[in-house]
Amino acid sequence: MSVSVLGAGAFGTALAISLAGKGPVTLWAREPGDMADRRENSKRLPNCPFPDRLSVTNSLTLGCRADILLLAVPMQKLRSVLEEHATLLHGKHLVACCKGIELSSGVGPVSVIAQTIPDAKAAILTGPSFAADIARGLPTALTLACADAEAGKYLQAELTTANLRLYRTTDTIGAELGGALKNVVAIASGAAIGAGLGESARAALMTRGYAEMQRLATHLKAEPTTLAGLSGFGDLTLTCTSEQSRNYRLGQSLGQGTPFDPSTTVEGAATARAVDALAREAALDMPITRAVAGLLDNQLDVAGAMKSLLTRPLKEE
Repeated sequence: MSVSVLGAGAFGTALAISLAGKGPVTLWAREPGDMADRRENSKRLPNCPFPDRLSVTNSLTLGCRADILLLAVPMQKLRSVLEEHATLLHGKHLVACCKGIELSSGVGPVSVIAQTIPDAKAAILTGPSFAADIARGLPTALTLACADAEAGKYLQAELTTANLRLYRTTDTIGAELGGALKNVVAIASGAAIGAGLGESARAALMTRGYAEMQRLATHLKAEPTTLAGLSGFGDLTLTCTSEQSRNYRLGQSLGQGTPFDPSTTVEGAATARAVDALAREAALDMPITRAVAGLLDNQLDVAGAMKSLLTRPLKEE
């Protein structure tokens, strides 16, 4: 196995730690700081020591020597990273490890890879997971989606570890949407709890948010059953119920009316805006997504968002 992880945020670091349990792994960081000396990522993932077979580099040339490259960079920066370093990436297995919809194009990470590195074998690794759990060896299950079935089988075998179990699908669109849209619902759920609206309101938002996820998936020709799995229902459950989720914490801040650290990457914010634009263009009914976009753009407050949802015409479930 020859694997590199490009991007040393918490999730990329956690994947590198887990994968290094079965073979050598290179972790590329634009600014590695003292990670190589301290043998941990004390800034992004403290108290999770690096295995001996994990090496750190700031040389992308070295990082891209591997056959399998895990792209653990923010969704909204993925295209620029790929375009900037395209000559190093041709013909590789490129596995997106980010969740979201690109604001400028309205497409997910696998499509971005296909558009920028056409000869790459593109895939996405997504599902219910917190970086700290993976890094500490706690059992985690994820979805690996790759349109090329044989490449998917290869990646599944190479990237499964002692604590990381991967389930395979060829439905890349469904896997992309599950990982992206659950972040939008998590913001809504956090806002409901932050505003003191209660657990019942959160349950309603999760359920009706899942209906919105299915609606968009059907429109984009994804398999609805994909969203019933780890990348949809599983990730939705985790992200909407834990303060470890940055999207959920952003929602709490919106509900409480308190500031949120602007340096924290929250993929659901851009995704909400991108999906709202997609839904409007396609005349799809996605009121929770629209409310979240309104909250983020200060066009609605939580009270106004809830009123807009509760006063909608009555309908069958």
